[in-house]
Amino acid sequence: QVQLVESGGGLVQAGGSLNLSCAASGRGFRFNTMGWYRQAPGKQREAVADITRGGTPNYADSVKGRFTISRDNAKNTVYLQMNSLKPEDTAVYYCGAQASSWYSNSQYWGQGTQVTVSS
Repeated sequence: QVQLVESGGGLVQAGGSLNLSCAASGRGFRFNTMGWYRQAPGKQREAVADITRGGTPNYADSVKGRFTISRDNAKNTVYLQMNSLKPEDTAVYYCGAQASSWYSNSQYWGQGTQVTVSS
């Protein structure tokens, strides 16, 4: 089965940086578009950034110029470098991946990692 394991969350002061990682695994699966999503208390989950298998990134307007998404296909890992963090970036960050095999093509999610930005 597919597993996504996130790491790198934590507590940081406004203006600081964090780097999130998400390692995907699953025998027989190919990981296509991978991305990061976040959910703040009382709000709906929103897309932060995603990246195609070919390396084309896409960002939410709220993080453009501050966050950078990248991936290593050999490691099935996606990264999110977050700079100039703001208190409004505080949320649980989830990794998501489109994974395909000979018998399925589905979206999978990690368990989430907390990012807290203090003012």
